[in-house]
Formats: sequence, C-alpha cells, structure tokens
Amino acid sequence: MPISTPTGSPAAVEMLTDFSLEMTGRDVPALHEAAPMIPPGTRVNVTFLGHEDPALRVAAARAVREHGFVPVPHVSARRLRSPGELDAFLAHLAEAGAAEEVLVVGGDPATPQGPYEDALAVIRSGVLQRHGVRGVGIGGYPEGHPAVDDDVLWSALAAKTAALREQGLEATVITQFGFDTAPVLSWLAEARRRGIDAPVRIGVPGPAGVRRLLGHARRFGVATSAGIAQKYGFSLTHLLGTAGPDRFLHDLAAGCDAGVHGPVRLHFYTFGGLGATAGWVRQFGGERVAS
Repeated sequence: MPISTPTGSPAAVEMLTDFSLEMTGRDVPALHEAAPMIPPGTRVNVTFLGHEDPALRVAAARAVREHGFVPVPHVSARRLRSPGELDAFLAHLAEAGAAEEVLVVGGDPATPQGPYEDALAVIRSGVLQRHGVRGVGIGGYPEGHPAVDDDVLWSALAAKTAALREQGLEATVITQFGFDTAPVLSWLAEARRRGIDAPVRIGVPGPAGVRRLLGHARRFGVATSAGIAQKYGFSLTHLLGTAGPDRFLHDLAAGCDAGVHGPVRLHFYTFGGLGATAGWVRQFGGERVAS
C-alpha cells in the first residue's frame, strides 16, 4: 500500500531545512539509488551496529562523502574494546575524509566491552580531536530511556555538552524518534531552561509499514498507545498499513517557538528505507528540498 505524501505547510517545510538522514553500513547500494533525491551537503549518519565490522562502516562513510554528502559516523562507547580500537577507527575515517563530524553514544551493551563506560568517557579521552573531529552529536531522550532514570539522563546531557564546549567541539543533540510531539516540545523547553543551548535535531521516523514502525518503537522503548498511534496517522488494529510523518511534522511546526525551543532541525530514522525516506522528504518539501 503506497504512502500518501501531501506537500507540507510552509511552517512544516521550513523545518526540513538542513535535515539529516541515517543509514547502516550495509545501506550503500540504497544510498547509490537514493542519492539523486538527497540535497548536496546533507548530513548522513552511519550507525555503529554490533554485527557490522569497522571496515564496513568506514566504507559506508566514504560512500557518503563521495556522493557529496556529509558523513556522520557513529561511535558506540561500550562496544569499543580498547583505546587502540577507537584510535584506529577514527584514523580510517580520517583517511576517508569522514572524521570531521561524529555521533558518540553509549551503545546497547549493558556492560562495557572495553574502557569506555559511556559517551562522556569517549568525549573526555581527547582522541576525537587528534583525528580532526570538529563536531560531535550526542543523544537526547524526550520520552526517557527504559534503562536510565530521567535525572541521570539530564545530568549526562549537561555533562556532555559542557565537556564538548570546554574542548572546543561543536555539540549537536539528536533525539530518539517518537510518534507524539507533546513530549518532544516539553523536553526541548526543559533543555533550554536548564541552559542546554546546543542545536537539536528531532528524531523523526521515516515512512514505513506500521508493523516495522512498531517493532522499532518496542526496541527503543518509544511509547505507542492507541491514542498516540491514531494521532500520528496509523491504527494499531491495522498493522498492514503504512504511515509517514506528515502529521507529526505539522504538529511539531505548529507547537515550536524559537524563543522557547531554540534552534531545531530534523533527523530521519530510515529503518532500512533510505530511498523511501528521501523521496518522501522531497515530495513533502516540494521545491524547497528539490536541490
């Protein structure tokens, strides 16, 4: 069933300015196909998955650069087995021209596989700057994290932004995706109230089948009550349907106040549908994102 993609309102389309996308190391063929639909200079994040080796991630980051986009490779702190592994990974990224921007996250393992217990430990190591990193993305969780208390999340976010500022690195917060704009807007306002002034990229689910969206929501602890699902644009009783984020973007644009929420951009989680997401953004944004 095709996904209907109406052209967005002016305010919603404005939010697409400088949007970013996400891919895995195995998505290079999909990147080749989607490239003509993606504006030059678009940031494309390359995930750090446990079953993909460093060479695959570096090759994907190189492909992003060769297509005229900005690679943002992920660094998963708790998956790193040694300082040497981090140093080698960054060195290979630098050789590929893909080390200027990275996203540093704690990662899925509950127990660190090496010396880095969290993203802050990587940031404080000083290794990033040695390989030419200038901008660092960090995670934000508008709906909380299933394994971490909210107070801990806020403390970690403040500590990471402060550490990046002290080291002269540009910080960007990229949030977990969700289906409800209310917690996103509340979280943004609270972040600004706490003095966190870094630009924020709001995580948005790319267009996909309902079953796939729900599967990723369960994996990442994202709320999907019947009311939220209906508001977003899909039914929990019709799992064979599809949904795009047009309602989410319209609601987000309507509720976003630059004076309260600060600089905001969008980051699309593509869930293996890089081409579908790029095509959806292009149609929703019309001429604004056509080139």
